Amino acid sequence: MIGIDAIDDREGRGRRFLIPAFSGPTREKLALLKKKSTQIWKTFRGNTLGMVGFAILIAFLIMAIFASQIMWILSLIAGWDHAYDPFEEVAEVGSGIPPSSEHWLGTDTRGMDILSRVIHGSRVSLLVGIVATVVSMGLGTAVGLLSGYWGGWKDEVLMRITDVFLVLPWLVLMIVLASVLPGGPTVGKVIFVIGITGWSATARIVRAQVFSVKERAFVERARAIGAGDIHIVGRHVFPNVFPLVFANAVLTIALAILSESTLSFIRLGPLATDVVTWGNMLDDAITAGAMANELYLWILVPGLCIVFVVLGFTFVGYALDEIFNPKLRSR
Repeated sequence: MIGIDAIDDREGRGRRFLIPAFSGPTREKLALLKKKSTQIWKTFRGNTLGMVGFAILIAFLIMAIFASQIMWILSLIAGWDHAYDPFEEVAEVGSGIPPSSEHWLGTDTRGMDILSRVIHGSRVSLLVGIVATVVSMGLGTAVGLLSGYWGGWKDEVLMRITDVFLVLPWLVLMIVLASVLPGGPTVGKVIFVIGITGWSATARIVRAQVFSVKERAFVERARAIGAGDIHIVGRHVFPNVFPLVFANAVLTIALAILSESTLSFIRLGPLATDVVTWGNMLDDAITAGAMANELYLWILVPGLCIVFVVLGFTFVGYALDEIFNPKLRSR
């Protein structure tokens, strides 16, 4: 940082003071970052599937953040007495009510408004998907970085552990862990199970990239001037593998949301009486015989929400993959 002289003419006196300013190299880095970001956004904007996925995700993100406000607005539009709460009994318990002007998607057998539960269910479903992905990607990236950079016997040990998780079917491993771990079926437990079982593929991808990066000239120069391993990995290796990690993370979120819905559907996820998710809504609907009672929207709408969110993340992930892997653009 450098200072720029300036004059303060208040009270008629000249006074010199320093205004902080960015140094030349810092300005160049910021300008390069801005240029790179602009190029990435321009390329992303030109990808039709990426923009469709982005629009879908923005819509669901707004729904998750402003679920209560959306229900309040809908209550004003429809003329309801109040905004329905996802755990409020608005109808007689025992048999669901078909869609009507009072309940646009009907009610479930607990007498709760399905529309309210669908909108509020987006919160936990997205939260589980994002946090579980952070756990998974963090663990996989750390293992891949250390394994690829260290090499030798340390690499062998870490990769054999990784191979164990790769060989075991992900869904089966999740079901087993969710069944044997102590504690009830909570959101935290589901996040832990999804995160701890989904890191192995990321570790392999990052390790392969690290093998290439660590042999480049700038890493050799850093070693030559005495830089430590932590500095090299943090400042030189990780930034070069981050775009690949980020693109893979977006795709992993979709898989994590699908995994949460699967665990909830087989009653290994959060209970519908405590937390509402799209997965446990589907479980409730099947258990209560929604199809037999012609409550089709109770199954259809949560299922479509899962499908569209997964598609949104998948489209964005493929678009990012195309941006960070330029070779794909020539195919």
